[in-house]
Amino acid sequence: MREIKMLETYIQDYNEAVFETDKITALAVVNKALESGITPEDIVFKLIIPAVEIMMERIEKDPDSNLAQHFMTAQIAAEVTERMLEKFAIPPTVIGKVIIGAAHGDLHSLGKRIVIGCLKSLMVEVIDLGINVSAEKFVDTAVTEQAQVIAISAMMVHTATGESGSLKVRALLKERGLEEQIKIAVGGAPYRFDPELYLKVGANGWAPDGVTAAKIIVQLINEVKP
Repeated sequence: MREIKMLETYIQDYNEAVFETDKITALAVVNKALESGITPEDIVFKLIIPAVEIMMERIEKDPDSNLAQHFMTAQIAAEVTERMLEKFAIPPTVIGKVIIGAAHGDLHSLGKRIVIGCLKSLMVEVIDLGINVSAEKFVDTAVTEQAQVIAISAMMVHTATGESGSLKVRALLKERGLEEQIKIAVGGAPYRFDPELYLKVGANGWAPDGVTAAKIIVQLINEVKP
């Protein structure tokens, strides 16, 4: 009973720190929880992941909520999850693998970094190809790594709709007969202005922000996996 009460206190303190974008305090809460005997498994599954889910719910209610909170939630989640996984008694099952990067010609990375942080906390393995990634590199890496999803970020209309972006990734997947094995997720400003744009560029799903993108990507992974 005492341990449950302690965990509830840590959950409250952690959520407050994340809401205030106070990374130092959030990490201090995690360290204190560890020192008090809370297991690494409970820290990830009862502290970190619920905080990400709260942020997802908040964004669904208010799409224009604080970007700094999104970023901080994701970054802390990724950092803490990686630390805790090393301490797990039994390594957790990874639910899937994602290849992520900014489209060819696109040099923006903030949204992508938020997605990566959230995916890691949700037990998804992420391979980040960085910015200005060619369609061929997306597909070749996905095949080599046996990934279920290719996630393509684009912050400008011409990189979202260009022939070297998602459209070419779709063409390559079709050419190689991989459309059922590998799904495409897209995100970035152009898709918020035109919610149907993802269909026009051959993607299977899209998200209006970095946090909910993780949720969409997990759904696509589950569509592929038996």
